[in-house]
Amino acid sequence: MQTALPRLNKLQRKIARSKARFKVVACGRRWGKTTLGLSLALESAQRGQRVWWVAPTYGLAFEPWRTLKAASADIRESKLESERHIDFPGGGSITVKSADDPDSLRGVGLDFVVIDEAAFMGHEAWMAALRPALSDREGRALLISTPRGRNWFWHVWQRGNDPLVEEWESWHYPTSTNKIIEQKEIDEARNVLAQSIFRQEYEAAFLEDSAAVFHGVREAATAPVDAPHTPGHRYIMGVDFGRYADFTAVAVLDADTSSLVALERFNEIGWAIQRDRIAAMARRWGVESIHAEANSMGEPNIEALRAMGLPVVAFTMTHLSKPTLIEGLNAAIDNGHIQLLPDEVLLAELEAFTYTSTRYATYYSAPPGRHDDTVIALALAWKLAATPRLSFTIAEVW
Repeated sequence: MQTALPRLNKLQRKIARSKARFKVVACGRRWGKTTLGLSLALESAQRGQRVWWVAPTYGLAFEPWRTLKAASADIRESKLESERHIDFPGGGSITVKSADDPDSLRGVGLDFVVIDEAAFMGHEAWMAALRPALSDREGRALLISTPRGRNWFWHVWQRGNDPLVEEWESWHYPTSTNKIIEQKEIDEARNVLAQSIFRQEYEAAFLEDSAAVFHGVREAATAPVDAPHTPGHRYIMGVDFGRYADFTAVAVLDADTSSLVALERFNEIGWAIQRDRIAAMARRWGVESIHAEANSMGEPNIEALRAMGLPVVAFTMTHLSKPTLIEGLNAAIDNGHIQLLPDEVLLAELEAFTYTSTRYATYYSAPPGRHDDTVIALALAWKLAATPRLSFTIAEVW
């Protein structure tokens, strides 16, 4: 019984028709690599072959599994939801797996495997588990991903570009080659994302330092140290709260010159003392508004600061709001729109700040064991400074 296959475009059909045993496709977001993989996986299973779909995590495997179930809804063989396994008439099957535990991928002979977002899983999943599983059946593989630096996926992509390496073939397509995606969407992404992120995620570029978010931070460290308060200027403060493992960081930005004029960080002191220090900085600079993170202990501290007469705007950090916050600061540094203090802690935190991307989202954070408190405080100050002037002033609130 024939199941419905996703419809392929011209470029996808070119890859599907290739005789290469190992196909490596590096492409930008929303290019259609998942559709290509689903089509080839279903076709192989219908021909009686044993097929695996492998994603970096269990969560990332959910959408392909749901699509595979819908595409095979008319078959009369078994579907095992708990194991994400579908048996097809004729002996073929598809199993959706994750690479969270590479050892769980061992021990089964395969005819065809689709490795989805290959750049975001460890090389041992391919080298130690999946590649050996193809040996006894002379199985085939489709490795599809947006690049993530020059890791093992880059190496196998290079292998497919070598005409002297038999059985391998590689392709490279930016998002713009998918004509379903409107150019205005790509242009919007180019305007809001840092150049390095846009190049990797939309142009499918293999960058040497792909995980770094901020570039040129030391070149941006041109703000004068000990700058005086300038009457009539608009000053904005950003606050990221911390106490023990993390620091409370406070950044003051002159919105009229786009210069960072003050930066402090402290921890292992009580909240009341921290709030007094924040209030003292705010009065010293006559800040118009304070942008403070509301997560965890932020909310009660914000309420206490407001009770002290401080004009605090709360910011709730989520997986949706954080990218906008970080990308705004990133664009400001990239485009030379902000001057940073030559503070070594701040510069080091900016240089170490990293991101990871999946098909569905981009996640920003400090590396394990590092801090990002000054980064968040600065980003909060910049976000508020870059918005239109609020209807109140500090004099009116106090």
